[in-house]
Amino acid sequence: MSLYVELALTAAERQRVRALAGDVPVWFAQPKEQTGRDAEAFAAASVAVGNCPPEWLTETGNLRWLQLSSMGIDRYLELDWSKLGQRITVTNLSGTFADPVAQTCLAGLLALYRGTDELARLGERRAWSKEPIRPRLRLLTGASVVILGAGTIARRLAELLAPFGCRVTFYSRRMSLAELDALLPETDVLVGLLPGTEETAGLLDAARLALLPADAILVNAGRGSLVDEDALVAALREGRLGGAVLDVTSTEPLPPGHPLWSTPNTLLTQHTAGGSDQESGQILEVFEDNWRRFVAGEPLRNVVRWSRGY
Repeated sequence: MSLYVELALTAAERQRVRALAGDVPVWFAQPKEQTGRDAEAFAAASVAVGNCPPEWLTETGNLRWLQLSSMGIDRYLELDWSKLGQRITVTNLSGTFADPVAQTCLAGLLALYRGTDELARLGERRAWSKEPIRPRLRLLTGASVVILGAGTIARRLAELLAPFGCRVTFYSRRMSLAELDALLPETDVLVGLLPGTEETAGLLDAARLALLPADAILVNAGRGSLVDEDALVAALREGRLGGAVLDVTSTEPLPPGHPLWSTPNTLLTQHTAGGSDQESGQILEVFEDNWRRFVAGEPLRNVVRWSRGY
């Protein structure tokens, strides 16, 4: 057995992995900088951790378990898991990023409500504009928040919103679209935290966005495919929506000429919501727990269910 690791680790973290592996040979590769030797090491490995190129999974017959370094699995959905799934178990980081993602959602909301995004831009121009801005500042206190999703991130965000007295409603797949549509006209903040599946693609289309109040804020930290971006840009530019905090977009990186870059009242956090100075350590904690389970022949945690798309 051998272990392939594709993570950006410090020397101390690499030693931590070696100590965990014991006598099992370990190969370290840099993410997004894979070499031919890295590909050879992956092909020989029984266990891998990191987000390897999808095609590598079809070219190896040795791999038995892949621990992804992300919660999302989008880049692997096109593979034939009816066959690959018979020999490769894939686990992800579901639940690992709940706190940082929830904090980014809250930070974005407060930035738009309290005008700090606009004030920061004024600061860059050395422009003092207190009088017109102050009367437009809003309070998050008591806001009606609908969260699309009911997982660990959604629950953590609800906890962070509790001190503001927000009224939080979770929309889960057990609810109908009609029930969602009934909620939207009274929604101050709509938060998207759903996985990317056929059912969620385009869920927030032009008709559904039009149900929101004109001062509502949309936050999307789930998948870019959730939102009809053309409809969102139009609503924001025409003043039919109060603002948007977007950690994810349908295309990443967002092309330089994309209209979202210049859309008013829009914060683009560039898929950084899950990041923190503790990220690599958190990934290793999940991997270490699953490694011990794998060695002991016990069920792994966070096994991806390909039929559901997450």
